[in-house]
Amino acid sequence: MPDDQRGTSHVSLRVPDDVIEAFDELAKVLDRPRSWVLLRALRRYLEDEGAEIAADAESLAQLDRGEGAPFATIIDEVEQIIRKPSGKRPRKR
Repeated sequence: MPDDQRGTSHVSLRVPDDVIEAFDELAKVLDRPRSWVLLRALRRYLEDEGAEIAADAESLAQLDRGEGAPFATIIDEVEQIIRKPSGKRPRKR
């Protein structure tokens, strides 16, 4: 992840001491500044959970615009998935 200063903003945030201590320990092990470790954590959050939240919000916006699939179509797809063999064999006792 790039560590450049282009387009940066200063942010002030209250964080519990134990969380800061954990970041400081990681920073020491990695021989990096705390801000570098915090930035990586924030980016990872945005890539994972943040992206999921954004996708959910877009899905809800699509439904609000009436862009959803008909309920019957969804039920048909779910039933096809349920009927599809999973390829798993039952466990022997």
